[in-house]
Amino acid sequence: MLKRTAKNAGIIVAVLLAIILIYLMYVILSYTRIPDMQVLQVEGTPEEDLVRLNEPYTVVTQNCGFGAYSPDFTFFMDGGTQSWGKSKESVIANIDAAADRVRSFEPDFVLLQEIDTDSTRSYHVDQRLQMADHFPEMSRVFAVNYHSSFLMYPLTQPHGASNSGIMTLSKFGISSGLRRSLTISEGFSKFLDLDRCYSVSRVPTENGKELLLYNVHTSAYGGSDAVRTAQITMLVQDMLAEYTKGNYVICGGDFNHDFTGDSTLVLGGTKIGEFGWAQPFPVSLLPEGIHQCLNYDDAQLTATCRNCDVPYGPACQTFVVDGFLVSDNVTAVELHNIDTGFSYSDHNPVMMRFTIN
Repeated sequence: MLKRTAKNAGIIVAVLLAIILIYLMYVILSYTRIPDMQVLQVEGTPEEDLVRLNEPYTVVTQNCGFGAYSPDFTFFMDGGTQSWGKSKESVIANIDAAADRVRSFEPDFVLLQEIDTDSTRSYHVDQRLQMADHFPEMSRVFAVNYHSSFLMYPLTQPHGASNSGIMTLSKFGISSGLRRSLTISEGFSKFLDLDRCYSVSRVPTENGKELLLYNVHTSAYGGSDAVRTAQITMLVQDMLAEYTKGNYVICGGDFNHDFTGDSTLVLGGTKIGEFGWAQPFPVSLLPEGIHQCLNYDDAQLTATCRNCDVPYGPACQTFVVDGFLVSDNVTAVELHNIDTGFSYSDHNPVMMRFTIN
């Protein structure tokens, strides 16, 4: 009897190990990265023609958090418990709220991150089409930066398969779009992190040059000092090359760095550099001709992101990770981090009024 029980237990263990091995092989063998220098499709019919010199325009960047992050949402990768949005209806409502808030600034250009197209975590809602419906007067470019096989973690609510990306919208005609693949971790974390990239959208200006819109979402969970350095270096050197040609360059998005260098301290009391992935932005990597926009018009610093280990509230760590880099021939005339109470995302929008000179 004992021998039979031990044999049955051994068979069960062997079957479970085989299932785990097959699943790991599936995850590893199905993993791919999108090739660098991918040409992106430009869609939509814009309202305007050429960008004019010395005329103020508005650009907004917003990480939409794939529609999951209502104020009480906690994310398993941050130390929370949840993996999916509350419901399909909640996901749709949060994306609608993000679009409405961004639209309230009457933007000429919009840079969006974490826009799902067909993901388990967001109930397969095509948020790219949802956003396009909110901005029918804009041309748009979409770049995939997360395309994972079915992830069984966490076991209580598997994250599932994901397809997501970054989306750029413009009232002016986008002549072309390009996806650039960033360096990522080569360790196991690459299966949980995004296929990091930035997109470059070219918009003609009245003087024969171009305004280049860089939309970026750099590494957080799969990051290291080496990965962070490689990503920012590639990005800013690319921007510099366009600036030296006489073009105008704006980069916005989620940098996954403490963008001001001390926001973790100012907003949460955490010592500089001690908050895990939100390391100070490496200002030393910025070449001459490219600079951060930090001339906020607000009386006090406003957070653009919250850590999602706990629901939003007094105990929640907040910081600034979203913002803009520009070339020296672009002037930020107004800059605001917008406090939304993290009502529809774990990120707040950043709005900048600018001129090209």
